[in-house]
Order: sequence, then C-alpha cells, then structure tokens
Amino acid sequence: MIALGRRQGFAIAVAAMAAVVLLSNILVQHPLAFRIGRLDLADLLTWGAFTYPLAFLVTDLTNRLFGARTARRVVYVGFAVAVGLSVYFSTPRIAIASGSAFLVGQLLDVGVFNALRERTWWKAPAFSSLLGSFVDTLLFFSLGFAPLFAFVGPNDAFAVEAAPFLGIFAAEAPRWLSWAFGDFSVKLLMAALALIPYRLVIGAVLPARQAAS
Repeated sequence: MIALGRRQGFAIAVAAMAAVVLLSNILVQHPLAFRIGRLDLADLLTWGAFTYPLAFLVTDLTNRLFGARTARRVVYVGFAVAVGLSVYFSTPRIAIASGSAFLVGQLLDVGVFNALRERTWWKAPAFSSLLGSFVDTLLFFSLGFAPLFAFVGPNDAFAVEAAPFLGIFAAEAPRWLSWAFGDFSVKLLMAALALIPYRLVIGAVLPARQAAS
C-alpha cells in the first residue's frame, strides 16, 4: 500500500503535470514520420497526441485523492510552470495555445469529475477526460495553427500546407485539421487506457490512507 500526505501528493502532481505539458508542447511540433501503405502518418498525428492525455490522468487522480480544490491548484501551478518552460523550448504561439487550451480543458475536467465523483468509479475519469480533451483539442489547434488566429504568432508553414485530409481522402485540407482529428482520436484511446493506472493507483492509495486515519 502507498500512503501519501496532501503536501507530498501535491508536489508530485505538480511535477508530473509540468513534465507532461512541457514534453507535449515539444512533441506536438514533430509529426509521426511513418507510412502505413499509402497513409502518411505525418498528415494525421504528432507525437504530442500520445503524451498530453496523461495530464488528465494526473488531474483526475489528484481530484479523487485530494479533492477538487487541490486539483485546481495543481492545474494552476502546473500551467504556470509548464507554459513558462514552453516559451523557451517551443514557440510563443504554441505556448499561448497550449496554455489557453490546458487551463480551460483541465478546469472543465475538474468540474465534470467532481460532479460525477459519486458515480461508478470509471464514469468520472472517463467523461471528464472526454469533454476536457474535446475542448482542449479545439482550442489548441485553432489558436496554434488556424490562420484566423495569426495575430497570436506566425503560422507553421508545414501545419497550414494543404494535404489529403486524414492522409487518405482526395479532398485536401490544412494539415493541422487532420492533426486535430487524429489528436482527438488518440486522446480518446489514451483516456480509455489511462483507466487502468487510475484504478491501480486509487486501489493502492485510498486503502492506505483509510488505514492510517
């Protein structure tokens, strides 16, 4: 069993959140350079799609173990640390887009999770991650790449270049639209897989806390 105090748990959650967002901000600038037959994954996915969903796992675990107030504090502190580092490691526009999407998506996740926390164990993390991921994806890719928000910073030439939609359709669209669709699809998959470590951690920590109280 694992016994975690509130301060220790808060510190671990903040560090994990900052690491996940920073890594994702870097990886989202790197498309998957792989082909599956005629499908070029560079037109569909970036590496960041596989790491960012872990932010929702961190938030949901913090919410379940320490409550919504502590989860919001983790979001705020993780946001500040990660965005500050991301300005250096990525581009200012990516940092702004990531910060805005992160803050809105994660706070939505906390609210939905808190509303469903008394339901069956999987419903709160599943539905909060689903809604949070959708809003996060919409905000991030729009602010980060859409010409409408060019005032935020220069566009990524590769991201706005026309390519077959999703890498398979004859109709062409800016690559960032395919990335957004692919990113959200992977987030749904990762959210489902994250239920496994979520259940394991909750099963290990909560009994230890109850025994210590």
